[in-house]
Amino acid sequence: MELCVPLFLMVILASWAQEDLEGKVFIFPRDRSSDHVILKPAITKPLQKVSICLNVYSDLSRTYSPFSLATTEKSPAFIFYSNSLNLWSIAVNGILEYIKTDTDSLNWRHICVTWDSDTGVVQFWANGKLYPRKVLSKGSSINGITSIVLGQVHNNLGEIMTSSYSFFGEISDVHMWDVVLTPRDIQKVISGDRYGNVISWKSLVYEMIGEVLLQPKLQCKSGGSVSSVCIPCY
Repeated sequence: MELCVPLFLMVILASWAQEDLEGKVFIFPRDRSSDHVILKPAITKPLQKVSICLNVYSDLSRTYSPFSLATTEKSPAFIFYSNSLNLWSIAVNGILEYIKTDTDSLNWRHICVTWDSDTGVVQFWANGKLYPRKVLSKGSSINGITSIVLGQVHNNLGEIMTSSYSFFGEISDVHMWDVVLTPRDIQKVISGDRYGNVISWKSLVYEMIGEVLLQPKLQCKSGGSVSSVCIPCY
């Protein structure tokens, strides 16, 4: 068994890609637990402050997780997931809170989640709107990032923990910081003027597992009551 682990790691390391993904999206075309994207963070030190932003597009009405982070101590250590069209959950080191949001029509949704260990305050932003803040895991830290996964809930070994959270749809513009973003920072992220220092969509190190696709992001504008016009975003 000892010989299998290094070989497995060599395969994983050899399959990493790093590139600027501006104007692109990950498409999760099937509702399957095997489909996900592994991200490699630029910083692996213990974190007392975290901000994560991404764009998500899905017509799922059941629970799904676009982002999960696992460490050797907690699996997962930081996660947020949609329970329904107007209810999200955020968990830090195993402590869970719920965030009620507006029910949006089917469209891209820009999500930002921040956490500050000093106060325990969690902020949840959707399309630039801040919802009532909650307090989670005050005084704790996220010790040593082991792995970050898009589209599934996983443990510190990279194993999918449950298929009931699998994502079906599109994810784009994923960024992560080791600081708490200010409201002005959030607006800069939305406008594409601020990039993450832990995870950056502009220089993403990733591995696609299963049937995940990397495709151009389309900006669709209504062309009338019958059809829409969609063009790639560059």
